[in-house]
Amino acid sequence: MSDDRTPDETTSTEPTPAAVDPRQERWDREAAAAPTIDADAYRRRSRRSFLGFGVAMAAGYLGFRHIQNRPETDNLPDILRTGLEGNEALWSTIGSDTRLARTFDQDDREDIRVNGRIGIRDEIDLDAWELSIVGVDGELIETLTLDDIQALGGEEIVWEHKCIEGWSTIVGWTGAKFSDLARRYYDSGAVPADHEYVALRTPDDGYYVGLDREMIHHPQTLLAWGLNGEPLTQLHGAPLRLATPIVYGIKQLKRIGTIEFTNERPPDYWAERGYDWHARF
Repeated sequence: MSDDRTPDETTSTEPTPAAVDPRQERWDREAAAAPTIDADAYRRRSRRSFLGFGVAMAAGYLGFRHIQNRPETDNLPDILRTGLEGNEALWSTIGSDTRLARTFDQDDREDIRVNGRIGIRDEIDLDAWELSIVGVDGELIETLTLDDIQALGGEEIVWEHKCIEGWSTIVGWTGAKFSDLARRYYDSGAVPADHEYVALRTPDDGYYVGLDREMIHHPQTLLAWGLNGEPLTQLHGAPLRLATPIVYGIKQLKRIGTIEFTNERPPDYWAERGYDWHARF
């Protein structure tokens, strides 16, 4: 029986060529064009790389040991402390203590994690809590209750709380302006208005921060007793804590026990451990 099909209709038994991947063609061209070296040159190059790496490691180790053996200033090798203070001076000059942080609506508020319990590990009797106010001469001016602080007036502000660990949360605070408390003592003459710093400490003195005068006069720096519309819990610093949007959380001391006005830059817990004293961002 004859086959009347045309050649195009017949079934071919020859394999169909595989499609060529254009990427493979490019890789093949690049591989063919790549320079080659002989084995001896490769070994010499490898030895030089290894020796260079070793020298760099040794130099880094010796430099690290040199820094470690330097005299200390405020618990840091002096060369590191000098660099840190230079950075502080630069940012203090560039930054503006009068700028206002962005605020948000009440509906934007978020829960804030409990981060750090130094100075507040044990619960206290909130009804027995008192705030000690100390003057520039180191003498106690008076003690205040939470009612005394609340009598200064309340502000409700929602802003972004930033942690030096890299996270942030939009939080609402209720409290009195720190500047209103300071003005109470300026007006009475108990504290000179040109004092330089303020020191804050927890009741057990376990945690302490130093603030410059400009920071306590910032209009958004609060002595806060409320968080997201509710009274502070002890884990968040009840009955009273510092809250401000212009510095990291490490400066926003929880459970304030003492406020001391001073002309000497006060010690600061994390600055003693190598962090920037101002902790601004």
